[in-house]
Amino acid sequence: MTNSVHTNTSAAIALQNLTRTNERLGDVQSRISTGLKVQGAKDNAAIWAIAQQQRADVGALSAVKQSLDRATSIADVALSAGESVSDLLNQLKEKVVAAKDSSLKTQARELLNADFQALMKAIGSAVENAAFDGGNILNGSLTDGITFLANADASSFVTLTAKDLSLGGAIIELSASDSLLTLTGATQALDRLDDSITQLNASLGAIGAQAKQIEAHNSFVSKLVDTLESGIGNLVDADLAKESARLQALQVQQQLGAQSLSIANQAPQIILSLFQG
Repeated sequence: MTNSVHTNTSAAIALQNLTRTNERLGDVQSRISTGLKVQGAKDNAAIWAIAQQQRADVGALSAVKQSLDRATSIADVALSAGESVSDLLNQLKEKVVAAKDSSLKTQARELLNADFQALMKAIGSAVENAAFDGGNILNGSLTDGITFLANADASSFVTLTAKDLSLGGAIIELSASDSLLTLTGATQALDRLDDSITQLNASLGAIGAQAKQIEAHNSFVSKLVDTLESGIGNLVDADLAKESARLQALQVQQQLGAQSLSIANQAPQIILSLFQG
């Protein structure tokens, strides 16, 4: 090897090695600080692109879950109101059957009718207030029900069917015009009441089945989100145990490289000894 004060090959090599070590050390420190082995497209373009697509799907599924959560809430409110209406119909039956007694005096019949009308108003109030976030599937305002997102592409939906529980409708046949003031009126009210109870139970059963379906799909979406997030982690997350080991090794290499460069930089001074008398 030529001894020269202009060119120090050993120092150049030591500097190159130290620079590479510092770059690798910077990469390791970045992975440790972020917890990611693939932080951007330049780290690994293919893996980053796949991870970004999966992140987009996770975001879309989060919107789907929010939609399904809203569906669950609307269904729960509707079922609570429907069950209250069912209880009120059962109370009405007691009043209507009592009004079928032909021996009742006028005053007693009027009292039964007053209770009957009060319960009817309670039914109307329960139906009108069965709303969540503006969605009411019981008061007849929604003829086709409500559809909710079911997948990340917004191409599939689940539907919560509306059931009109308004008084005088197809399900609750009793109306404000019904009265227990006469035996005939009580007889007609009892027929309508029996039909209403049967139809209401069937309607609530249908809502309950749909609510169960929505709940099951919501659970599936939650598991799918968890799976996708785990998959993203497998692609881009750094193994911090390995990175810790690399960090310690590179720190030692950095110190040795700096020492090697220092020794190489002192080599030209040896030339001075050649010119001493």
